[in-house]
Amino acid sequence: MRCHREVLTGVALLICLTPSFAAQKKLAEGPSENAAEEAATVELVMAAGIAHLVGGQESIGKAEEKWEWPYEGVYREGGKIPLGYRVGGTSICAWALLDGLQASQDDVTGAATNAATNAAIERATRFVLAALDQPPMQPGFSGGYDVRNWGTIYALNFLLRLEALDATPTAQKDIVPARIQWLVDTLQSDAIPETGGWNYARRGGAGASAASSPFMTAPAILALWQADAQGYAINAAVVPLALKSLVAAKVANGVYAYTSAGGLSKMPGTIGRSPAVEVVLGLAGLSSEKDLRISVVNFLEQWPELEKRRAKTGTHKGDYGIAPYYFYYAHYYASLAIENLPVEQRPELRKRFRARLFSSMDMETLTFNDRVFDRSSHFGTAMSLLALQQQHLPLPAGPKD
Repeated sequence: MRCHREVLTGVALLICLTPSFAAQKKLAEGPSENAAEEAATVELVMAAGIAHLVGGQESIGKAEEKWEWPYEGVYREGGKIPLGYRVGGTSICAWALLDGLQASQDDVTGAATNAATNAAIERATRFVLAALDQPPMQPGFSGGYDVRNWGTIYALNFLLRLEALDATPTAQKDIVPARIQWLVDTLQSDAIPETGGWNYARRGGAGASAASSPFMTAPAILALWQADAQGYAINAAVVPLALKSLVAAKVANGVYAYTSAGGLSKMPGTIGRSPAVEVVLGLAGLSSEKDLRISVVNFLEQWPELEKRRAKTGTHKGDYGIAPYYFYYAHYYASLAIENLPVEQRPELRKRFRARLFSSMDMETLTFNDRVFDRSSHFGTAMSLLALQQQHLPLPAGPKD
C-alpha cells in the first residue's frame, strides 16, 4: 500500500493508497476488539483520507493553480461559493494534512506521499494568505448573514499550527506572523457588540447587538487562546464577554441552545455544538468534568439522530432542526472533548467514538461527507482525520492565569 520512491499526485497517488477488498471487508465488519487491528484500521483510513485531500485541490474563478479546498454549502453570494467558505474549507483541509504529516513521518503514507502533502500545504498557505487580502475577508459584517468569520477562525487555527510546528513554507515565514496578528485583530473587532461572541446570522448588521452562536463562538475562543499562548496580543475584554454568551446559551448540564438567546434547544439537536462549548467553559473554569462527560455521552448515545440528517438537503430540518453541516464539525469537537476528560476515561470513549465515525464512512473510498455536494467530502474527511489524530495532538490552550 505504501509508495516510497516517487512524488505521487492525482490518480497515481490514489491508486497507491486505494484500500484492498480484504481491507474494505474488514472495515465493514465493524470495530475490532484487538488494539493492533484497530490501530491498523486508523492507519488505513488516515492514508486514504490524506490521498483524497492531496488529490482534491482545485481552482475556482480565474485561478490557474489548484490550491484550495472550498467548502460547499447551500449558501451563495452572487451565485458563487463565498470566500469565507473557501478560506475556511482550505484552512481545515491543510490543517488536517499538516497534522497528518506530523503523525505519519513516513509510517502512514510513505515518503513520496509526504512530499506531495507538503506541496499541497504550501499551495494552500499561499491561497489563504492571498485570500485574506481580498475585500470579502476584511473586518466587518455585511447584511444579515456573513460567513467571513468562519474563514477567519479556521485560517487562524491553520496558521497558528504552521507556526507551532515550525512548518511554515520558507517563502511565507516572514509573512505569517503578521497575518496571524491581523486575524486575531480582525476576529476581535468583529465580535458582537455588547453581548459578545460571534454569529454568521445577525439581523441588525455589524454595529448592532445580537445573539451569539455557540457553533462559532467556542471555536473562536479556542483560536484566540492559542494565539495568546503563542505570544500574540489579545484584547483582554473580548473573550470574557464571549464566555458570558456561551453561559447564556446553557439549557441543561452539557446541553446548549442554538444561540445565546435560545432556539433549537431540544435534545438531541444540541449534541453537535455542546462538546465544543463544554471544552471551552471547562478550560475557563466555568463548567465541570461531569458536564463535559455528559456532552460526550449525549453525542455518542444520541448520534443516530445526527446521522439521520447527514448528506440530506436543506439546513435546519427534521424533528430537532439539525443541519447537515453539524455532522463532522460535531465529530471533531466530540473527539476534542474526549481528550479533555481524565486519562482513564478516554480509551473506552475513543473506541465508541471511532465506531460511530467509521459507520458514517464511504466504504469504497474511506472518505467522509456530510453534504449533498461531492467537494464537501474534503471538509468531512479533514475533520475526521483531525478527530482520529486528536489523542496524539496537544491539548488546547486555555486562558492564561
